[in-house]
Amino acid sequence: MAPYESDDAVRAERDEETRSGRRKAARYAVPVAVVGVAAATIGLVPALADSGDPDLPKVTAQQLINKIAQSDVQQLSGTVKISTDLGLPDLGGLENSLASGMGQGSGAGSGSAADPSSRLTELASGTHTLRVAADGPDRQKLSLLEQGAEYSVIHNGKDVWGYDSKSDQVSHGTASAAGKDRAEPPATPKDFAQQALKAVDDTTSVTVDGTAQVAGRDAYKLLIKPRQSGTTVGAISIAVDAKTGMPLKFTLTPRSGGAAVLDAGFTQVSFARPAAATFAFTPPKGAKVTERQDGAGTEAGRPGLGKGLEGTDGAKGLEGAESAPKVIGKGWTSIATVDTGAKGGLPTGAKGGDLGGFLGSLGDKVSGKFGKGTVFTTRLVNVLMTDDGKVYAGAVTKDALVKAADAGK
Repeated sequence: MAPYESDDAVRAERDEETRSGRRKAARYAVPVAVVGVAAATIGLVPALADSGDPDLPKVTAQQLINKIAQSDVQQLSGTVKISTDLGLPDLGGLENSLASGMGQGSGAGSGSAADPSSRLTELASGTHTLRVAADGPDRQKLSLLEQGAEYSVIHNGKDVWGYDSKSDQVSHGTASAAGKDRAEPPATPKDFAQQALKAVDDTTSVTVDGTAQVAGRDAYKLLIKPRQSGTTVGAISIAVDAKTGMPLKFTLTPRSGGAAVLDAGFTQVSFARPAAATFAFTPPKGAKVTERQDGAGTEAGRPGLGKGLEGTDGAKGLEGAESAPKVIGKGWTSIATVDTGAKGGLPTGAKGGDLGGFLGSLGDKVSGKFGKGTVFTTRLVNVLMTDDGKVYAGAVTKDALVKAADAGK
């Protein structure tokens, strides 16, 4: 097994000033409701088995971080097994339909059953198997395998197609002309690892935690652990391919223990160029084709499976907010806050309909100097919504949210 590396060696090589703002923004997005949090912080928990601890050359944590940053895998194909364990109640799929409705309501979707902005919210719960393929920045494919059906997103040049075999519906849009959001295949451990590494600062311990085999390939394990109390994050483990530097597996475990909340891992991977036919698509005869608005296909080319870790861009959906989102605190106990201007809090119970019932099943009533509100909890992200319309959200405990609201009064 590869040896451990001290935290001091990592911090000594880090340019704190230039990255501090980006790291803080990388950790939190302000949701309108906990449904949005559930969709944004998609957890991937297959408990993939490591098949041995290979004997690899010694590396430091900083060298391993650099190896990830320098990785430039352009071609790949493989299978990723994913699941979610945010600790949400079983509502018979209601939570997914609500999250899907929010995605369509954002204006980015077409309303089609094949629209990626709504279909990929299914990954917010349960266990799923994906097939992924990529050939450079202009060709990617993701297929969500279902029982007796398949849903695929295909990006080929300027075209982005979504196809749902169950409903025989097709969604078509165009990719971003700039292309900067389309460089990596979607739903891979690399997407999550990049965001986690942006969050590393002096409140974080980073070490090399030995080696493993993932999908038949030798890998180093990078371990990221918050030093602070008050956060719900226990540890993040990233298995890094020893040859290419590409993350093969990403696991986030909560401080409360138990199964991982976020985990993405290849069960099979090849870095050979996929056949050109992999990315070819023609709508089946008789299929209903819906055209997306120009630009709406950009995110379809790179489904937003890690958006909850990318920063305050998630607050753009806060319609009617009276102020821009702010981040208070430091490190892993940072809390994002925004004033939505919605007095009376969120509708819960019967008056809130399906959404109210869903939120009511999650919420705990709290009070303090700030007044009264409701805390919506998951195993990772918690949200306090006060009765005077303020939202506090973060990967922190309920007590930390209440203290933040009291301090902001």
